[in-house]
Amino acid sequence: MTSLYCSQGHENLTGSRFCHQCGERLPLPRGNVYTGLVLTDRYQIIGELGHGGFGRTYLAEDTNRFNERCVLKEFAPQVEGATALQKAEELFEREAGVLYKLQHPQIPRFRELFRANLQGKDSLFLVQDYVEGHTYHALLNDRKLQRTRFEEWEVTQLLLQILPVLSYIHAAGVIHRDIAPDNLIQRQVDGLPVLIDFGGVKHIAAVVSSQVHPLLPPGAVTRLGKAGYAPDEQMQKGVVFPHSDLYALAVTALVLLTGKDPQELLDTFTMNWMWRQEVQLSPTLGMVLDRMLARLPSDRYQSAEEVLTALHQAGNFVGSALAQPAVSYTSPLPTIPIASPFSSASGPVPRGTLPTATVAAAPPVPPRRLGGWLRAVLSLLLLAGLGSLGGWGMWLWMKSKPPSLPSKTPNVVVSQPTSPSSQYSAEEQARKERLRQRQQALGIRDSFYISLVNQAFFDRHPDQQGRTLSSAPQDAELRADWDEMAANLLDKLEGLSAAQRSQLGNYTPADITRWKAAVNTLHLSSAALFDLADGQFFRLFPEQRGQAFLDRPVGQIWQAIAASELDEIQSGVALEMIQFDPGMNLKRVKGTLKPGEGKAYIALLKQNQEVQVNLDAPEKSTSFSVYPPKPPPSILEDSPKLQWAGKLNQAGYYEFVVVSTASEEIEYELEVVANE
Repeated sequence: MTSLYCSQGHENLTGSRFCHQCGERLPLPRGNVYTGLVLTDRYQIIGELGHGGFGRTYLAEDTNRFNERCVLKEFAPQVEGATALQKAEELFEREAGVLYKLQHPQIPRFRELFRANLQGKDSLFLVQDYVEGHTYHALLNDRKLQRTRFEEWEVTQLLLQILPVLSYIHAAGVIHRDIAPDNLIQRQVDGLPVLIDFGGVKHIAAVVSSQVHPLLPPGAVTRLGKAGYAPDEQMQKGVVFPHSDLYALAVTALVLLTGKDPQELLDTFTMNWMWRQEVQLSPTLGMVLDRMLARLPSDRYQSAEEVLTALHQAGNFVGSALAQPAVSYTSPLPTIPIASPFSSASGPVPRGTLPTATVAAAPPVPPRRLGGWLRAVLSLLLLAGLGSLGGWGMWLWMKSKPPSLPSKTPNVVVSQPTSPSSQYSAEEQARKERLRQRQQALGIRDSFYISLVNQAFFDRHPDQQGRTLSSAPQDAELRADWDEMAANLLDKLEGLSAAQRSQLGNYTPADITRWKAAVNTLHLSSAALFDLADGQFFRLFPEQRGQAFLDRPVGQIWQAIAASELDEIQSGVALEMIQFDPGMNLKRVKGTLKPGEGKAYIALLKQNQEVQVNLDAPEKSTSFSVYPPKPPPSILEDSPKLQWAGKLNQAGYYEFVVVSTASEEIEYELEVVANE
């Protein structure tokens, strides 16, 4: 039986008129493309997602890629005549070439362009990745049903996460033209916003239509944009610039904050935005939005980098989920960071010593997460307050082994001109530009990136500490070395999730304290959490084993991994309870681990039980730890041993942590025998 899908991807039975999950009116099958049709022996149509003047958009399955979902955009402009259609197809193919060049993790990947003959008529289809998630339009509608709106910290987070994407496409010469809540999807896997539905294809349909309608006023059908979101010059004259997208993004932010349509927020007589009557914002965010919405294009921010600079320089936002780093960065000398010579328009930013153990107030916890942390802390306090469990609770709190913090860090200062220099060869300029583009595509902030590469550079060249690399030929070899280290580090950071990368530079020791409390409430020690984080971290940075790295830039990567491992533990992916079947004293659990991955198990055991633990895994492929509920010390800790047997001298939750040290995926089986 075939199915119908709404624009959110909800599945409905054939014949349904409205989506049974969200209530959206479902599209009716029409034309030559229908549910169940297989195009080019590969793409099976699931349902229609939408339609417009350029054609229709379909949800499909790629049968050549394990039925992976994708989006097919049919190009069928409403034009007449072979010449007009040929012109439209040429423009469409050119636009497809532009989309193909956009390679950003927050833009659906362009797959291919193909032609299909449907009942004697050729059609062009563009194939892109399908993004699992909900549009911000749908998310806002859901909030409205609950009588809530997006909070300031959420909108601030959205701006900080989507502005680098706009910076990337604008640098490639692409203007989106159609930014609005329904063209931003909050991706389910990591919560990041994804930019969809570029207006270039719609622009092509409009251009072709204008060429075949000579009686219409010039530009009448090429003025694209969503009413209320696009600036006046885009709607009236059809001209677009990077600040046109920034204007639409600011309108999107106000709609999410107020729950009102743009027409309800704009005084059409004075053309002033009246959002302050609907919501109270911090002066910083209000100022930034006002400038993005300036009526005169010359009064607006001219680039996404300028908006990002304004947001970052203004300091912390109240309740912002992406507050400025709480770790103190001090600079004894005004310096310019070593990086690409093509810096942002905001100019050089002073950098100095690596972060020390001096910590300012921790970043505010987002409101929707505050309750979880409060519950964790309260649970811990309750455990500590119970007489018979007081010692056990305190042991779980104290039991940890993060790398110790050194009392002093070296003064690392290095700089390089931030404008193109005639002393740089064309090859070096291109190399640095590639690094800059990679850094921006990965969403890694400048301050962290510079400090991380500086650290690696001075670890290799301690004799260069404190000096500035010049653009002169005698420093060319050192600059090349710095760039090579930067490329290697970007390779490693590429393996982190976008959410992890976005927080690098923001973590503090206070985060580690919170993580300890969180895992303790699950009857797991922080030692187990750190084992799991160590596995992933030392796979990337084996040279850091045994080093004190927490207050160095590379320590931020360890904390990002630890935060991710905590999520895996809380979701049950990296933590499992071992429970014996009735009347049985033996339990076996199996699993598969990729390089660096690990999993923790807990079992509630009794005092004086005779316990035997066997780990069946390839030789020298794992690190195995067994932790008791409370002191004395660990039974096994980061051990290559695969067996342990003994009599338990205390009751409580015992922990078994398996971490892969292999270079390829392994299978394992953990066997626990507990005799009375």
